[in-house]
Amino acid sequence: MELRALTWNLFHGRDHPPDPALETWRSRLLRISERGATHVQVNRDLFDVFAALIAGADWDLALLQECPPRWSGALAEACGAEAHRALTSRNSLAPLRSLLARLNPDLVASNEGGSNVTLIRGEIRGRRELALTPGPVPERRTMAFTRAVPARLGLELCVANLHASAGPSRRGDAEREVELAAERACEWAGRAPLLLGGDLNLRPSETGLFDRLAERFQLTGATGPESLDHLLSRGLESAAPPAPWPPERRDVPAGDRAIRLSDHAPVEATFLAPSSPADTG
Repeated sequence: MELRALTWNLFHGRDHPPDPALETWRSRLLRISERGATHVQVNRDLFDVFAALIAGADWDLALLQECPPRWSGALAEACGAEAHRALTSRNSLAPLRSLLARLNPDLVASNEGGSNVTLIRGEIRGRRELALTPGPVPERRTMAFTRAVPARLGLELCVANLHASAGPSRRGDAEREVELAAERACEWAGRAPLLLGGDLNLRPSETGLFDRLAERFQLTGATGPESLDHLLSRGLESAAPPAPWPPERRDVPAGDRAIRLSDHAPVEATFLAPSSPADTG
């Protein structure tokens, strides 16, 4: 049996054209679409196209970061999935933030508030959360820990979904957050297979953390030396290692041009399930 997993930072539900010249203040303030040779930059709510792309992909579980909190329920419904949402930062006055983000997504940007959302095509049997950095300064970082039975798999496994601190100056914080997430996720998972992933904001070429995760927790499978988004596993055999989508796969048609969704590419991987359920007691 195979398990297909996907992780994607949704960039707060916004587009990100390959030509940075299209990201103008005119678009940001006046919501005027900018057109380049191949892509258009739009400043509008893109839930429908994000939902269609995610729903159309072949996965059993999806780990999403920078997901607008207001999207989680409708996104789960569109995907035929159950959802576990863990709020991250900037979520005070949520109704007002959500209203402003609907009116002008690019101007509000990350100030709408964020969440880590885990989608399971199957059954969720348990939800836990861990504050990795309590916030608000530096911003709040959380892990969503989900115990689930994907329908195609039929066996229970655990999923830890997080978005670690960003930027070279915060690398030490990101390393601490990811190691803490791994430690707690392994403790909570017991002997069940575990998938830990998300936007870890750490490149294996720049840190020894991935070696420590393998040594301490048997979590392996970093996407690549320069990748920030990873799907690490324990107790699952890799059938197709984590790999990012080509950029054009997250393009959606917009007349004679395309809208490119998010500033991150989704990363997907395929695993072989254990031949028998783990003892999770």
